This record gives sequence, structure tokens and C-alpha cells, in this order.
Amino acid sequence: MRRLDDSTYVVYYDGDLFRVYHSDVAGTPFTTVQDLNSSDRKYAYVIWKLSDDGKNLRLRSVNDKVVPKETRDPATVVGLLTKNARNPELFGEEIEFKKEK
Repeated sequence: MRRLDDSTYVVYYDGDLFRVYHSDVAGTPFTTVQDLNSSDRKYAYVIWKLSDDGKNLRLRSVNDKVVPKETRDPATVVGLLTKNARNPELFGEEIEFKKEK
């Protein structure tokens, strides 16, 4: 991971590059992830939690049944996230990453 500026990072993971930045929607801190390797530069929206010791990162992505992957207009995405802020189906399964030395 490399910082580009105060709020934007580039992440290299499993051979792919991603642009990552923070977004607040309906009082929830999201991370917007853009796949820089795909020709149409697809976006994903996730929430995250870092363990107190900084060794474990947990991510939960926005469920594509609630916010379809085909949704490209940022205003529409924000509207769907706001509308579904209290929907228990908004997020998918949790994925955990562990820091390597």
C-alpha cells in the first residue's frame, strides 16, 4: 500500500492495483475501491475494521443485491447506500487479512 495524498492510496494485492479512498455515507465510513487493472475500472464499496494491534484487517463489502455492480452513477450509489443504511443485508461476508512481516 502506498499513499498518494491525504486521502487516496494505491494498493497492490494478488497482482492487481487498486485505488482506495474514504467516503462517508449516511454516517457510515466506507472505503471506495477502484480496480485499476480492469478496462472499465470497476468500483467496490467496503467497510473495514483494523485490530488494535494493527495486525488484522477485516473487510465487508456492500452486497451487490442491494447495490448492483452495474450501478455506475455515484449519486445513485450514494442514494442506495443511504436508503439501505439500516438494512441488515447491506453487507456481505467478512474477509480477514493478516499482516505479514
